[in-house]
Amino acid sequence: MTNDEFNEFCGALNGTTHVVQWGNSDVWKIGGKLFAVGGWNSGEPAYTFKVTPLVFEVLSNEPGVRPAPYLASRGMKWLQWYDEGALSKTELKRHIEFSYQMIFDALPKKKQAEILAA
Repeated sequence: MTNDEFNEFCGALNGTTHVVQWGNSDVWKIGGKLFAVGGWNSGEPAYTFKVTPLVFEVLSNEPGVRPAPYLASRGMKWLQWYDEGALSKTELKRHIEFSYQMIFDALPKKKQAEILAA
C-alpha cells in the first residue's frame, strides 16, 4: 500500500480527520481520537493501527509487523505494518478499518451520533 492509498482509504471512512504531525506522519483520527498513522519508519511506508489484545499477541511477532513504536511501549495494543510481504493490502485495510471501528465505538454516544449525522 502506498502513502496515497493509505490516505485515500482513511479519508473515505466516515467522519475522519487528517493532520500531519510527529515528524511528518499522516495521522488519522475519528472524533479527535487516533486510529491510524502513516509514517514512523525512516522514509519507508509503515502503517500503525490499534488491535485487540489477541490480534496483538498473534501478529506482533510476525515478519513485517511489530509492536508500534511509542504506542506499544506504553502498554497500548497498537501494531505497525512495515513490510509488504507481511499482510496483503486487503488484510491491512481490514485492520485499519477495525481500528477505526474500535475507536468510534469508544466515543461518547453524542459524538457518535454527530459523526453519523454528518
